[in-house]
Amino acid sequence: MRNAIRLTATLLLLAGAASLPAQDTTVSKRVVHIADPHAAELQQLLSTAQAAVDRKDFLSAAGAYQKYLEIKPDEPTVHFDLGYSYSALGRTADAQAEFQKAIDLDPNMAEAYLSLGLILVDTDPASAVSPLTKLAQLQPDQARSHYLLGTALERSGKPADAVGEYQEAVKLDPKDGDAHFALGRVLLASHRASEAEAEFHADQSLGDTDPSVQLGLAESLAAQNKQAEAAAALATYLDAKPNDTEARFNRAALLVKLQKYDDALAELDRAAKPGPESLASLKLRAQIYFATNKYSLAVPVLQKAASLAPQDPNLPVLLGHAYFESKDYAHAADTLLAAIQKYPEHTDVLSELIASEYLNKNYPATLQGLEVLEKNQPLSAANWFIRAASYDKLGYAPQALDAYKKFLQMNTNENSDSYFEAAARVRTLSREVQEKRR
Repeated sequence: MRNAIRLTATLLLLAGAASLPAQDTTVSKRVVHIADPHAAELQQLLSTAQAAVDRKDFLSAAGAYQKYLEIKPDEPTVHFDLGYSYSALGRTADAQAEFQKAIDLDPNMAEAYLSLGLILVDTDPASAVSPLTKLAQLQPDQARSHYLLGTALERSGKPADAVGEYQEAVKLDPKDGDAHFALGRVLLASHRASEAEAEFHADQSLGDTDPSVQLGLAESLAAQNKQAEAAAALATYLDAKPNDTEARFNRAALLVKLQKYDDALAELDRAAKPGPESLASLKLRAQIYFATNKYSLAVPVLQKAASLAPQDPNLPVLLGHAYFESKDYAHAADTLLAAIQKYPEHTDVLSELIASEYLNKNYPATLQGLEVLEKNQPLSAANWFIRAASYDKLGYAPQALDAYKKFLQMNTNENSDSYFEAAARVRTLSREVQEKRR
């Protein structure tokens, strides 16, 4: 679900290039000691910087803050304001350095930890964990602090820790839809689908109409095998995102499980409109045709699939089976023979290959296939009948007689057509063999 679902940090980005939350651009008022000989100059620099920030001239603001720090380098709030200006200018490395200086000078400056964490969470989430952990410690009752720490932990590959922070955020602010969504996402990725479903429902109940919530809900339902509900949720999602071909394929797969084959084909048709059909889609389409006994329609689909994945050992077998069920025994035999020559481990294909050769009246090939099969497993009664009939068609009376007798010993259904045929041929062939011996 991941690439299709919104990134949680997007709501945290500053308009423009910065990765800071929207914040008051008014520079905090600072008291400059009268005894400081540079007091007036420092105050003027702050005023100049504030005016530049007000008109969003962050380059001029940065210049004023830099001059201030040349005179008074140990002022943490000015380092922070300079970092903010750098961030607005897209100079994230410089901004990061200034936020760190502010922290070094004032280890309890929550806003600096926040800003540093937000820069890092997009570029180096593992490094964002430390400042955002400190932020959560400084602001234990702030849901957003725990939410941001959860984001960093999730992106750092620590989903279990992220769950804990997101849960704390939801506990502190049950109306925080972002936290519910993020918690649902990480729970789903952690194979806790039923809990994820509850979080996506909670997000929806808050009025969140983002299609990604519906997609998350659909995936959590599918993971619990709630196929009908998941298909319905995906239908709602696709109303808002009709061009999401992956979601359409997933809905088609759900519909196949529900045996709603016509609806599944309709979804596959819609998914294929933007371009060539994917391999997965072709396989699913062939599966539908097999399930509905439309083997002739499966043939061209499997041919396309085989051309896309020539090394897939299953596709030639499926294609051969589609030919066989379509009564195109010649193509079935050729395809299955090629499959078993390329993939000798597919001994299960032999039986169908033998049947194809037999029905195609290629009796020498049928007998050859039976010899190979017999080396891998005992022949069934049906195999012995085919062997007997093949010898019989080729005029090998003694071999045919022995094979028919073996079939009659193994066959338990004395009312079958093959039993009556074999019994009749045994009587006839016995006379022929005796006459030839005289």
